[in-house]
Amino acid sequence: MKKILVPTDFSKNAKHALRVAATIATKTGARLGLMHTNTALAYAPVLPEYNFIGSYDMKSYYDMVADEFRHTKKSLVAEPGFEELDIDTRIEEGLLYASIRRVAEEDKADLVVIGTKGATGAAEFFVGSNTEKVIRTAPCPVLAVPEESGDFDLKTVVLPSTLEKNQMPVFEQLAEWQRHWPFTVKVLYLNNPAMLRSEQEIEQVAGSFAQKAGLNNFSVHTLGSNFNEEASILQFAARVGADLIAMGTHQRRGLSHLLFGSLTEDTVNHSKIPVLSVAVR
Repeated sequence: MKKILVPTDFSKNAKHALRVAATIATKTGARLGLMHTNTALAYAPVLPEYNFIGSYDMKSYYDMVADEFRHTKKSLVAEPGFEELDIDTRIEEGLLYASIRRVAEEDKADLVVIGTKGATGAAEFFVGSNTEKVIRTAPCPVLAVPEESGDFDLKTVVLPSTLEKNQMPVFEQLAEWQRHWPFTVKVLYLNNPAMLRSEQEIEQVAGSFAQKAGLNNFSVHTLGSNFNEEASILQFAARVGADLIAMGTHQRRGLSHLLFGSLTEDTVNHSKIPVLSVAVR
């Protein structure tokens, strides 16, 4: 891992996500890219009779952001273990998820780490969260970090999987992370989408995935037939004391997303521990 991108609005939630990213960076030797997006201009009126820009003090705003960057970097490298971090900063303008995608592509980021407060009810159904949109569009894996998730110290990781062929990137991503954290992986097979006939066959297929990916120290568990997969994943993670949930996402958009939704995004919205989403095709 060479570059970790961390969007920030300088909130408590974002600062917690930054500390998680810093922990990953110290383990992997990656550089941190701290970015802030001025989203106000994205919603500025396009009609000429509205003098939006003139009423918005851009210089003061960007001076404030520069001060926040300096303070954030100074505070972070003052923490034990973070003294040698390589951190760069940048300011973008536009929609948050679009700017994150653009910067991640330009910087060839290996991971986006973003704080999340989730979304519920009507807001979740009609609008969704910024984190959802980032997961749906990012060109690299995304780690969504809840505000109250605590220190990032991986010992047990839950991997919900359909065990279909496109799931290999999730296994490979965790295998890479196992080089830095000696965590155990609990593979949770979901509702038999691969039409496997027995628990023995499930274990064989999961074992084949793990062997090809180089994933070690894993066990296989079955969810069985359950209507609410998201709730079952979260309950299982709580029962085994998981520190992370890692899931594949199809990054569905538009009508496809409206019709079929996203189990990964739903899990992110309601999880109390970090969720790593990895694009699968």
